[in-house]
Amino acid sequence: MLSPTRWRFIWQPAKRRLEDKPRHPTLNLGGLALLLIAFALGGVGCSTLGPNHLYILSPDQLDTISNQAATGIETSDVPSYLESEDVLLGLAYDSYTDHLFLRLAPGNAFRVVDRPDRSIKREFTAPDITTNGGGDLTIRSRDRHLFLSHPTQPALIEITLYGKFIRTITLEHFSGAPTGVAYDQKRDLLYILRGGDLTHIVTYDLNGRRLKGASFDHDVLLTTLAYDSDASEFYAQLHESRDIGVFDQQGNLLRTIKILTSENPAHFDVGPRSFLRLF
Repeated sequence: MLSPTRWRFIWQPAKRRLEDKPRHPTLNLGGLALLLIAFALGGVGCSTLGPNHLYILSPDQLDTISNQAATGIETSDVPSYLESEDVLLGLAYDSYTDHLFLRLAPGNAFRVVDRPDRSIKREFTAPDITTNGGGDLTIRSRDRHLFLSHPTQPALIEITLYGKFIRTITLEHFSGAPTGVAYDQKRDLLYILRGGDLTHIVTYDLNGRRLKGASFDHDVLLTTLAYDSDASEFYAQLHESRDIGVFDQQGNLLRTIKILTSENPAHFDVGPRSFLRLF
């Protein structure tokens, strides 16, 4: 029979080996609760944001979504799977899922393209949306609600990422149908392009209340508006050169981005790439 002293010499090295062995992570109740809350608030999955990218769909190359990185890192274009008979009305990029949302004529048809997978994620029709046109759209990434420009009224239409109608947002002190639409992910604000003697960026809250306006110092096309929430910069297509202009909050042109396009307007959006997705 082994003495207590011998047992100590045998057990202690074995104990140290057990303590030194890497332990597999476990999900405790607190972690599970946080995970369930994240699923309930933002949908299934999570993501980590990466570098900023600009996605452009030009009528000259309808089958390809051009991908430009603001940091100059390597990029790869994304197929749109559009055919010559398809009419693109707007494009929105969701940094949470790394998906590109395409709004197609007659205005209530949508295609979702998975950027990393380079495939069609899904297609859907919003049954409660009118089919007499429309234009630009933007997305709120935390719940992937889409805000669509109304084809005839001074209003936006809010739908879910599967096309379920939520509400119509009437824009205060706005005449005609909105054109370019962008969403501020950090401040929960909507930005609308408005024409006139000078092109204006008009800021609205989520109930359609007008907060302020600013004038661009260059003439831009009233088709597409994109907004970089991190840098607080607007992206709009310049009327004369057809390049994309990047503007500050006061409407001053900061720089231009060369793009290949015809006289027809391009559709584009900007946002930080989803560096890590768990879905």
